[in-house]
Amino acid sequence: MFVSIIMGSTSDFDVVRPAVLLLKEFGVEVDVKVLSAHRTPKELVDYVESVSDKVDVFITAAGLAAALPGVVAAHTLKPVIGLPVKAGALQGVDALLSIVQMPPGVPVATVGIGRAKNAALLAIEIMALKYPELEEKLREYRQSQREKVLNAEVNL
Repeated sequence: MFVSIIMGSTSDFDVVRPAVLLLKEFGVEVDVKVLSAHRTPKELVDYVESVSDKVDVFITAAGLAAALPGVVAAHTLKPVIGLPVKAGALQGVDALLSIVQMPPGVPVATVGIGRAKNAALLAIEIMALKYPELEEKLREYRQSQREKVLNAEVNL
């Protein structure tokens, strides 16, 4: 069980941290890299090609034009999840639209702006198809989420 998280800048780490923590909580090995589709395109492609055999899912965090998820998807057959990062004048809306509008034939799954936990959970759901132990952990996680809602009290 191995997820590669690629972010275009070190400034994105605060956004991806919840995904890293949740994946590790589920017992998933995580590799976090800073590689840019624009500033380090060769190194990005070399990395994706070198780890594609062992990676189950890629999570890519990108803001603005958000080319990173599409470039990764173009160089692997593994699932790629795009995590739009809040940045620039449009506060991540541009990144969200860039990721969901990948050209036909090169799909990238997408979560909401800054929703790193959802990216991790989507990766876990995908990997649970292959790893039954993840399916059981996911079932327990969902039950704990259910219980939190049912046990919540509102003091007015």
